[in-house]
Amino acid sequence: MEQEHPNLESFLSWAAQLGISDSTTRTNQPQHSLSSCLGSSLSVSHFPHSGGRGLGAVRDLRRGEIVLRVPKSALMTRETVMEDKKLCDAVNRHSSLSSAQILIVCLLYEMGKGKTSRWHPYLMHLPHTYDVLAMFGEFEKHALQVDEAMWVTEKAMLKAKSEWKEAHSLMQDLMFKPQFFTFKAWVWAAATISSRTLHIPWDEAGCLCPVGDLFNYDAPGIEPSGIEDLDRLLSNTSIPDTIVLNGDKNIMVDAEQLDSHSWRLTDGGFEEDANAYCFYAREHYKKGDQVLLCYGTYTNLELLEHYGFLLQENPNDKVFIPLEPALYSSTSWSKESLYIHHNGKPSFALLAALRLWATPQNRRRSVGHLVYSGSRVSTDNEIFIMKWLSKTCDAVLRNLPTSLEEDTLLLNAMDNSQDFSTFMEITKLVSSREETYTFLETHNMKDTHSFTDVILSRKARRSMDRWKLAVQWRLKYKKVIFDCISYCNKILDSLVK
Repeated sequence: MEQEHPNLESFLSWAAQLGISDSTTRTNQPQHSLSSCLGSSLSVSHFPHSGGRGLGAVRDLRRGEIVLRVPKSALMTRETVMEDKKLCDAVNRHSSLSSAQILIVCLLYEMGKGKTSRWHPYLMHLPHTYDVLAMFGEFEKHALQVDEAMWVTEKAMLKAKSEWKEAHSLMQDLMFKPQFFTFKAWVWAAATISSRTLHIPWDEAGCLCPVGDLFNYDAPGIEPSGIEDLDRLLSNTSIPDTIVLNGDKNIMVDAEQLDSHSWRLTDGGFEEDANAYCFYAREHYKKGDQVLLCYGTYTNLELLEHYGFLLQENPNDKVFIPLEPALYSSTSWSKESLYIHHNGKPSFALLAALRLWATPQNRRRSVGHLVYSGSRVSTDNEIFIMKWLSKTCDAVLRNLPTSLEEDTLLLNAMDNSQDFSTFMEITKLVSSREETYTFLETHNMKDTHSFTDVILSRKARRSMDRWKLAVQWRLKYKKVIFDCISYCNKILDSLVK
């Protein structure tokens, strides 16, 4: 930590001068007598297996206890940056830009000021690079393998390029230095805004929060979208006997009703009475534990898209598989609700849709009350959909370039190889060697005869890091599909006995 951030102490001292504090004593006044804003509740620590640099507890913390306050004056927002008249006048001449684009320009503008920026100590501690999908290259994009993931990546890349071009004239007006005018600089700033901003009620672009953005992510618990939870909800809901499908009355769980039953931990937010961003412990922490923050509910693909990381265990992950077109017309469930949970179980909506689809159309009205209460239509119906689901999942796995086992070997090689030469030797033994050769070709290393002394360039190292993320993502995707097949087989075994 000391080698990675030699100026950490000066940064924390600067933060204390702005009134940022982890003290339990409520105050909004600058702490001129303190050399650090941390030490009462938190400290900057390194957690190599769970997010890297983060905030750790320096004492036992109670759930709901305030652990950090960041005064409004310390937040970096469009409002505070645009106190600079030159910037304000230029932005006002480009009103067509989104609030996020303007905040990106504001960040680059402050970076261009160097040491004269009031946020310079904070800006110097921002990451030099990110692994959000918009920063993936073509090789890393294709390494995701799944059409949906590649499409999301392509969309993110095109969006970043388009927004950069739209902001050209504003950056020209501000006479940006060449290094801050490039697409590379833009996508870095956009990734900073995407991955580090916090919500504020007065600006949809959000704010950059010194020290507050050091918290690593913790996924919220599973919201009541699973089969068991919906069964519980539906059991407490009055469902009429008459259910008309395809155009008349569709008896479904109301979205507002689901929201009223769902729960999501509130870890922090801007508080008007304190005029500060306040953070609270989301659970009880022991001294030395990493203190985490929930940003919201995300799948692993969404975490990659917006934050540049994924979770080894994500209770909110989802996998979508191709479904028969007729299935969508047989039910009123939205496409977004027809998925497989992280543990391989079909969602309530997917099971309901399959049960209706597998029922002759002239019988669907009579079995609707069973379907929407989460019950099976019949043994034969359940056997049919489990066989269909298992067969479809198996086809998905077979159509992907590499298998779950091959991806596991490749990821192990990435994790355990001490150098690139060892990595090359290991990957020669698995089917992913073609992918490895594509990596070499991408980085002009295809004709290298010996990898013994090869030192990867910075660009190649970043590409390999993102390649690893892509392999981790697709491996988890395949594991969910595999677990769904196992789930179907287990149900089938119980039904045929």
